[in-house]
Amino acid sequence: MSTITLILYLAPFLLVLGIYIKRQSHRDRRGRERLHEAKESGLTEPASIHPIIDPGRCVGSGACVKACPEKALSMINGKAVLTDPTHCIGHGACLAACPVEGIDLVFGTEKRGMDIPFVSPNFETNVPNIFIAGELGGMGLIRKAAEQGKQAIETITEKKNEGNEYDVVIIGAGPAGMSASLAAKEKDLRYITIEQEDSLGGAIYKYPRNKVAMTQPVTLPIIGKVEMYDISKEELLGFWNRVLKENELAVKFNERMETISKTANGYAVKTSRNTYQTANILLAIGRMGTPRKLEVAGEDLPKVVYRLIDPEQYINHHVLVVGGGDSALEAAITISEQPGTTVTLSYRSEAFGRVKPKNRERLQQAEDQKRLTVQLKSNVKEIFSDTVKLELSSKEVVEIPNTAVIICAGGVLPTPFLKEIGVMVETHYGKKVN
Repeated sequence: MSTITLILYLAPFLLVLGIYIKRQSHRDRRGRERLHEAKESGLTEPASIHPIIDPGRCVGSGACVKACPEKALSMINGKAVLTDPTHCIGHGACLAACPVEGIDLVFGTEKRGMDIPFVSPNFETNVPNIFIAGELGGMGLIRKAAEQGKQAIETITEKKNEGNEYDVVIIGAGPAGMSASLAAKEKDLRYITIEQEDSLGGAIYKYPRNKVAMTQPVTLPIIGKVEMYDISKEELLGFWNRVLKENELAVKFNERMETISKTANGYAVKTSRNTYQTANILLAIGRMGTPRKLEVAGEDLPKVVYRLIDPEQYINHHVLVVGGGDSALEAAITISEQPGTTVTLSYRSEAFGRVKPKNRERLQQAEDQKRLTVQLKSNVKEIFSDTVKLELSSKEVVEIPNTAVIICAGGVLPTPFLKEIGVMVETHYGKKVN
């Protein structure tokens, strides 16, 4: 074979190889940059369930990277790596996409434990007739949370007690609670579902607009198999609301659980509106429980809320956002983009520590453009109908115009409540999800 012929044969191969190497190099570089950014910002601890990739099994297909709706994974040196841990919210799409079963989903990390209530295989806690399903039990995946709610009801069906008004009180109307409600109706149980929010959806209800909420099919009682891939928060909530209406489920909104006490025949569930006598209780609540409050005068005014739902409602308003996490920054930035709006972001610490670099950059841009004011080392002292008092870093107290307050200070974990009613809580450091 002549040299010219050899070159003609090799040229296309070398061209393709060169393009491949260049793309791989670019992909690796971007992955390393994302990992470095996360470490520099202290964003290395995932909030909940997250993937652990076995490098010995990983073949570098990149299927998990493409499947992740939160873009939390990257390729580095031909292996998948969790480069943006705080982006991960436990969809589990990566696990399903991996062609070699090289991914495990785990609770907690070696450094940060995750409190998980003890539950048996049928989702009953160590306290008889009290069950847990969904996010509170560590299961953030919508499909599995719904399955847990259904399975818990199957056990509860065998534990009915005629001495009570209800066979089961379901607390929470997220995926686990809604699936449990469908199962209870299907089993002809006497049930009631209570939800402290004004709508259903649980943690999904609090997602930002258009956030991807589900990536896998789910099988629901009465409804059957529902095909859901990469749908938005709004689409999923619309589906749940249709289910609620068409099946006439017994769900009461704006009703907060306050206490659970033992009775002769079961339990008394006291809420903000009523007391229910029940043989069984299914806790299908989120892990963040009730929003953390500032405990200042005026916090009970109607203008005070604990999450941003629609930024357009704040057009031409004077808005105070309180908090130093991503949700607070995102709320302040988004509202500052509305016409005629003035925004003040108040945070008690001297710097924003655990926030995404992109949010930090966007906040700086908004501040540079005079679209919002940042007050670090500040505290809310009192809230009035048309103003709010802030104590600044200089200890000076100022009163600024205000028509809306959004408090993004996280939530009060329900662990003390669980221990109060006798439910054992275990701390897991990287435990595999079953």
